[in-house]
Amino acid sequence: MVHLYYDSKTGNVQRFINKVIQITGWEAHKIEDGLTVEDAGHLITFTTKMGCVPDKTQQFMDAYASKINSVTSSGNRNWGKNFGLAANKISEGYDIPLAMKFELSGTMEDINQFIDIIKHQYNDSKRGSKKLDIA
Repeated sequence: MVHLYYDSKTGNVQRFINKVIQITGWEAHKIEDGLTVEDAGHLITFTTKMGCVPDKTQQFMDAYASKINSVTSSGNRNWGKNFGLAANKISEGYDIPLAMKFELSGTMEDINQFIDIIKHQYNDSKRGSKKLDIA
Protein backbone atom coordinates (compact mmCIF):
# COMPACT_ATOMS: atom_id res chain seq x y z
CA MET A 1 0.00 0.00 0.00
CA VAL A 2 1.29 3.45 -0.91
CA HIS A 3 1.04 6.08 1.82
CA LEU A 4 0.81 9.78 1.05
CA TYR A 5 1.47 12.41 3.70
CA TYR A 6 0.21 15.85 2.81
CA ASP A 7 -0.13 19.42 4.01
CA SER A 8 -2.76 21.72 2.52
CA LYS A 9 -3.61 25.31 3.40
CA THR A 10 -5.94 26.61 0.70
CA GLY A 11 -7.30 23.23 -0.39
CA ASN A 12 -5.23 22.85 -3.57
CA VAL A 13 -3.15 19.95 -2.25
CA GLN A 14 -6.27 18.42 -0.68
CA ARG A 15 -8.02 18.42 -4.07
CA PHE A 16 -4.93 16.88 -5.72
CA ILE A 17 -4.78 14.15 -3.06
CA ASN A 18 -8.51 13.45 -3.33
CA LYS A 19 -8.15 12.81 -7.07
CA VAL A 20 -5.08 10.60 -6.59
CA ILE A 21 -6.71 8.40 -3.94
CA GLN A 22 -9.94 8.18 -5.96
CA ILE A 23 -7.95 6.71 -8.86
CA THR A 24 -5.48 4.56 -6.89
CA GLY A 25 -7.02 3.68 -3.53
CA TRP A 26 -3.77 4.71 -1.84
CA GLU A 27 -3.88 5.91 1.76
CA ALA A 28 -3.61 9.62 2.47
CA HIS A 29 -2.70 11.12 5.84
CA LYS A 30 -3.11 14.84 6.50
CA ILE A 31 -0.24 16.36 8.46
CA GLU A 32 -1.73 17.60 11.69
CA ASP A 33 -1.02 17.51 15.39
CA GLY A 34 -1.01 13.97 16.72
CA LEU A 35 -0.16 12.27 13.41
CA THR A 36 2.18 9.34 13.95
CA VAL A 37 3.98 7.91 10.96
CA GLU A 38 4.69 4.20 10.97
CA ASP A 39 4.73 3.48 7.24
CA ALA A 40 7.11 4.98 4.71
CA GLY A 41 5.49 7.14 2.07
CA HIS A 42 5.60 10.25 -0.06
CA LEU A 43 5.19 13.89 0.95
CA ILE A 44 2.98 16.32 -0.93
CA THR A 45 3.00 19.90 0.33
CA PHE A 46 2.61 23.47 -0.85
CA THR A 47 4.90 26.45 -1.13
CA THR A 48 4.17 29.52 0.96
CA LYS A 49 5.53 33.04 1.35
CA MET A 50 7.07 33.18 -2.13
CA GLY A 51 9.21 30.06 -1.82
CA CYS A 52 9.16 28.82 1.78
CA VAL A 53 8.40 25.44 3.32
CA PRO A 54 5.23 25.61 5.46
CA ASP A 55 5.92 25.45 9.21
CA LYS A 56 3.76 22.35 9.73
CA THR A 57 5.56 20.56 6.88
CA GLN A 58 8.94 21.55 8.31
CA GLN A 59 8.04 20.15 11.73
CA PHE A 60 6.76 16.95 10.12
CA MET A 61 10.00 16.53 8.18
CA ASP A 62 12.11 17.17 11.26
CA ALA A 63 10.32 14.26 12.92
CA TYR A 64 9.76 11.85 10.03
CA ALA A 65 12.19 12.58 7.18
CA SER A 66 13.56 9.04 7.38
CA LYS A 67 10.08 7.73 6.43
CA ILE A 68 9.68 9.94 3.35
CA ASN A 69 10.65 8.54 -0.05
CA SER A 70 9.93 11.57 -2.24
CA VAL A 71 8.60 15.12 -2.13
CA THR A 72 6.09 16.86 -4.40
CA SER A 73 4.87 20.42 -4.09
CA SER A 74 2.09 22.57 -5.43
CA GLY A 75 2.78 26.16 -6.29
CA ASN A 76 1.78 29.03 -8.50
CA ARG A 77 3.70 29.77 -11.69
CA ASN A 78 3.11 33.48 -11.06
CA TRP A 79 5.90 33.16 -8.48
CA GLY A 80 8.43 32.56 -11.26
CA LYS A 81 11.64 30.96 -9.96
CA ASN A 82 9.93 30.41 -6.60
CA PHE A 83 7.34 28.07 -8.15
CA GLY A 84 7.05 24.99 -5.93
CA LEU A 85 10.32 25.91 -4.25
CA ALA A 86 9.33 24.12 -1.02
CA ALA A 87 9.93 20.81 -2.82
CA ASN A 88 13.45 21.85 -3.82
CA LYS A 89 14.27 22.97 -0.28
CA ILE A 90 12.97 19.74 1.26
CA SER A 91 14.73 17.63 -1.35
CA GLU A 92 18.06 19.33 -0.76
CA GLY A 93 17.72 19.71 3.00
CA TYR A 94 16.76 16.11 3.70
CA ASP A 95 18.39 14.37 0.70
CA ILE A 96 15.02 13.17 -0.59
CA PRO A 97 14.21 12.86 -4.30
CA LEU A 98 11.96 15.53 -5.77
CA ALA A 99 9.17 13.72 -7.61
CA MET A 100 7.46 16.68 -9.26
CA LYS A 101 5.78 20.07 -8.92
CA PHE A 102 2.28 21.00 -10.01
CA GLU A 103 0.37 24.24 -10.23
CA LEU A 104 -2.48 24.94 -7.82
CA SER A 105 -4.53 21.70 -7.51
CA GLY A 106 -2.99 20.10 -10.60
CA THR A 107 -4.46 18.95 -13.89
CA MET A 108 -5.47 15.39 -14.72
CA GLU A 109 -2.17 15.15 -16.59
CA ASP A 110 -0.32 16.15 -13.40
CA ILE A 111 -2.25 13.59 -11.37
CA ASN A 112 -1.56 10.79 -13.85
CA GLN A 113 2.10 11.80 -14.03
CA PHE A 114 2.38 11.73 -10.21
CA ILE A 115 0.78 8.28 -10.04
CA ASP A 116 3.12 7.02 -12.75
CA ILE A 117 6.19 8.39 -10.96
CA ILE A 118 5.24 6.83 -7.63
CA LYS A 119 4.32 3.48 -9.19
CA HIS A 120 7.31 3.13 -11.48
CA GLN A 121 10.11 4.96 -9.71
CA TYR A 122 9.50 3.36 -6.36
CA ASN A 123 7.44 0.21 -6.53
CA ASP A 124 7.49 0.13 -2.72
CA SER A 125 11.27 0.32 -2.50
CA LYS A 126 13.15 2.60 -0.13
CA ARG A 127 13.84 6.12 -1.33
CA GLY A 128 13.95 5.08 -4.97
CA SER A 129 16.16 6.81 -7.48
CA LYS A 130 17.63 10.28 -7.06
CA LYS A 131 16.83 10.77 -10.75
CA LEU A 132 13.11 11.13 -10.32
CA ASP A 133 12.81 14.04 -12.44
CA ILE A 134 10.17 16.00 -13.73
CA ALA A 135 10.10 19.05 -11.63
